[in-house]
Amino acid sequence: MDKKDKLRAPVSQQPLKVEKPADTNTIGGTISVQLNEKKVVVPFGTTILDACKENQIYIPTLCHHSDLCIAGNCRVCLVEVEGMRTLQTACSFPITSNIKIRTSTENVRKARRHVIDLLLSEHYGDCYACVRNNNCELQSLAKEYGVDSFTFGHIKEPKYEIDNSSPSVIRDMNKCVNCRRCVRTCIDLQEVGVLEAVGRGNETKITTFMDKPLADVICINCGQCINRCPTGALHANDPSDDIWRAIDDPTKHVVIQTAPSPRAAIAEEFGFPAGTSMTQELNTALRRIGFDKVFDTNFSADLTIMEEGTELLHRLKSKIVEKDDSVKLPQFTSCSPGWVKYIEHFYPDYLDHLSTAKSPQQMFGAVLKTFYAQEYWIDPKDIVTVAVMPCSAKKFECNRPEMNSSGFKDVDYGLTTRELAKMIREAGIHLPEMPKSGFDDPFGEASGAGLIFGATGGVMEAALRTAYELITGREVPFKDLKIEPCRGFEGVKKASVLLEGCKPDYSFLEGVELKFMVAHGTANAMTVMEMLKRGEIDDVHFIEIMGCPGGCIGGGGQPIPTSQEIRTKRAEAIYKEEEGLPIRKSHDNPHITYIYEKFFKEGPCSELSHKLLHTHYTKRGKYIV
Repeated sequence: MDKKDKLRAPVSQQPLKVEKPADTNTIGGTISVQLNEKKVVVPFGTTILDACKENQIYIPTLCHHSDLCIAGNCRVCLVEVEGMRTLQTACSFPITSNIKIRTSTENVRKARRHVIDLLLSEHYGDCYACVRNNNCELQSLAKEYGVDSFTFGHIKEPKYEIDNSSPSVIRDMNKCVNCRRCVRTCIDLQEVGVLEAVGRGNETKITTFMDKPLADVICINCGQCINRCPTGALHANDPSDDIWRAIDDPTKHVVIQTAPSPRAAIAEEFGFPAGTSMTQELNTALRRIGFDKVFDTNFSADLTIMEEGTELLHRLKSKIVEKDDSVKLPQFTSCSPGWVKYIEHFYPDYLDHLSTAKSPQQMFGAVLKTFYAQEYWIDPKDIVTVAVMPCSAKKFECNRPEMNSSGFKDVDYGLTTRELAKMIREAGIHLPEMPKSGFDDPFGEASGAGLIFGATGGVMEAALRTAYELITGREVPFKDLKIEPCRGFEGVKKASVLLEGCKPDYSFLEGVELKFMVAHGTANAMTVMEMLKRGEIDDVHFIEIMGCPGGCIGGGGQPIPTSQEIRTKRAEAIYKEEEGLPIRKSHDNPHITYIYEKFFKEGPCSELSHKLLHTHYTKRGKYIV
């Protein structure tokens, strides 16, 4: 065993003697091992857990998650390795020699149950009253290993106060099992670092800086910790009781908008595989619940493209023609509230790069309490707006004090996909059995461009479809409007499109290579921001950043569990639905044309649209930026 191997495990867990395998002694080769009675060949350094998965051998886990780094904290995945004095954690044991592994011996079975008993002894709460009941990994393991009593007793009274200070995330550390998934998610996956483990032994607990409430630290409200927590220690701040009261109030006109990502994922809450879209069934279910109108957030996604795209063109003209150095490029998208909170906390000096356009959720809220209220003669104080989003940060966003440009709170409540599924079940409705129906007018039709907002790169693809055609009069030069450089799950993507044959109004862009970037997850956002600080992307014009891995389809309010495979299938469902739509460009949406003709009469980025659809505005000459 070399020095590096010795650093991996304590002495008691190291092999007595290891001989190098005959078939390889270098990384990149393969190695032969025995899994139970089966001899297999695996890549050198593969963990026992991964080797077992590849060979359909089940190993229980709790702290392990495919999105996160290896931890080996929970000890649930213990296995026997011949020659070892103690049981080993399958998730963190790399295979570097010819070994024999047994996964279901008496010692293994008893040790796993012992670990589960110990975890339950420190876990407070009634499963039946827990938000994660029937979707709790600890509960499932207890059932799996026949734990029907508390061998070591259990906590009778809660040790910690519940932290419900955040509008997005609630922490109940009485249910925490110290798996540290949330810590690894916040530090490694998102590069935020709000949560950490303090103390030693049974005094260890997961906490924030100086044990402050979440509302008082730099939490970006993304909810990624919720999606990876195996118990009910973390969950979203659920407003469904308030929404039920509004629905039951005959004086209230309750409308709901649904985003594309929840529609691509909610079927998972009813037992269907990832990638099953139930958009039209959901519309019917929402009406049966009692919502007065069901609208498509894709409409306001199209509206966002018109506003944000026009803002970019104004910035480009100010920069290129007027040589206005106060105009900041690249322009960042602003529709992800987790990303917006991230840049506010970590890169406040670069806020001028952020588009002033509100997110589709907030634009829709402002339109509903102004234009819609006028069109249908409804007092806006009686309109209750609900948004179904894949994102727990949307709860924070709709409660920001500046989100009241209509004179009222633009969006009253933000619901996650999980919370809406709970409301549907509470109403006695089985979603898959619902007949199909469309969205309500006057926002019942939207474009495929708005639909693909749900996947990383979708905002950029939608913007390019419109911007390129407005500038050149031609469709963007990609087959079937699929701008492939925007698609996929690479952390940071960079590409460009050449602008040629521009219309007279945009002649200043003739020959310009329009450069753009796409990033998802705030860890990748940090990469982009550091590149900007070093001056490496000063020539880039437009950058899309989504706060969650995979974009909205991987949002913190989506069904649990999540993984790269699940996020990929959700994205595929969105792209498949988009290809079948009759309208696939935002500027072709007739409802968008109508609202600019009837309400925002001076067009995108005009004074009224800036008042309602942007967070602030200033005038520099004839251009509004």
